[in-house]
Amino acid sequence: MFADNVPGVRRRVNQLDQALMERVAALPPSRLDRGLKALTRTANHSVLWFCVAGVLALRKGRGRHAALRGIAAIAGASASANLVGKTLFPRRRPAADLLDVPRRLTKRPTSSSFPSGHSASAAAFTTAVAMDHPIAAVVVAPIAAAVAYSRVHTGVHWPSDVAVGAAVGVGAGLLTRRWWPRGRDEPASAREHASLEALEEGEGLVVVVNPSAGFTSADPSEAIAEQWPKAILVGIDELGSVLEHRPRALGVAGGDGSVGAVAAVAAENRLPLVLVPAGSLNHFARDVGVAGLYDTARAVAAGDGVVVDLSTVQVDGADPRWFVNTASLGGYPDMVRLRDKLQHRWGKWPAAAIAMGRVLGTSKPLRVELNGEPHLVWMLFVGNGPYRPKGFAPTTRPALDRGLMDVRFIRADTRMSRTRFFLGALLGSLHRSRTYRHMETRRLDVRVLGRSVAIATDGEVGPTGSRFSFRARPAALGIYRA
Repeated sequence: MFADNVPGVRRRVNQLDQALMERVAALPPSRLDRGLKALTRTANHSVLWFCVAGVLALRKGRGRHAALRGIAAIAGASASANLVGKTLFPRRRPAADLLDVPRRLTKRPTSSSFPSGHSASAAAFTTAVAMDHPIAAVVVAPIAAAVAYSRVHTGVHWPSDVAVGAAVGVGAGLLTRRWWPRGRDEPASAREHASLEALEEGEGLVVVVNPSAGFTSADPSEAIAEQWPKAILVGIDELGSVLEHRPRALGVAGGDGSVGAVAAVAAENRLPLVLVPAGSLNHFARDVGVAGLYDTARAVAAGDGVVVDLSTVQVDGADPRWFVNTASLGGYPDMVRLRDKLQHRWGKWPAAAIAMGRVLGTSKPLRVELNGEPHLVWMLFVGNGPYRPKGFAPTTRPALDRGLMDVRFIRADTRMSRTRFFLGALLGSLHRSRTYRHMETRRLDVRVLGRSVAIATDGEVGPTGSRFSFRARPAALGIYRA
């Protein structure tokens, strides 16, 4: 019955397309013609959206998240519209003579008209940006709508091409939540700190600054000194002597690696931590609920804060190494080492992508014992506190007061485990795969059977070893938080 109705539906759509195109063609010439031609060319190959993403990425937090999600959505929408849709549904584009010559594009596309790839990318980017940065989406949406309409105005698409392309784009934007769930607006739960001192003008505060952290490597020292004129500022290379200043609180301005190093000193000496996010991603600060220097300054002035959990790992019985975010065994430490070797030539993020591709293609599984049970794994992930969602890409922590570690590993002892791992990660269904295992625990003892391997904590490669003892450390660190 449905198949019998298809020709009739197609005929009515074509008639509506023809009528709408005739109305657009009847519009009188105006300056709008030139503007829409320029706009539609700017959106070729999504150049316009990559430029907008670049602007959004200049601002940490929501802007950067929105930019990355938008680019991911464009990739999905472009593949769906251009590689799949245009191949399965060939359709002629509107005849050039429907429009006056000044309105036509100089180079008309020759691919299938259905669906509109420009509309798909515009809608995908806008939808994705709206999830992380609604204010930016209000600015982007009219531009996206203009790009979509420009494809009809310049005569290279039928209106139904644009409508279906936009629907594909919206779907691709929403689908990014399957791989990258929206971040939490509220900070992770934590214990209230009942005895933090208010540090007037930063008196008694020693701040460890890493000026090379972050995308821009801008030194935050001047802003910190202006905010806390009585504080003592030292470089990250002076961390070993920081206690000589007899601090009442330790501060850190840097990325998660720097935060982890300073937090270890603070936790071992029962000193509260003053957190100034100055890294590329600032995962720990985001989860704790610290947005920036001025947010932290209000908490320091008022003596407000919380107590959070940390975790430690002992490598072959050595002193415990503290970590605030994650620790991992397997391919990740190798990726970090290769990234560091390549980034002086390619830059940090391209080098990371190249390194990850190489490592995933050549990595070998680890034969380990986890709390005495034998396993063959591709990688092992240990998080400080429960992470969400389950699967390959945990992104948020709803709690930093559970006294638990989040343990995940990818099995290598199942048939075609590497292929199933990649497919599960690609489809966002890894948490339902037999190759994936997840548990939450207070302790984990890992014994590597074979040659020693390196551990990475908070993104920094640490020592090699064969025995790794992970422990959750409840209420280990006080942090100033408004």
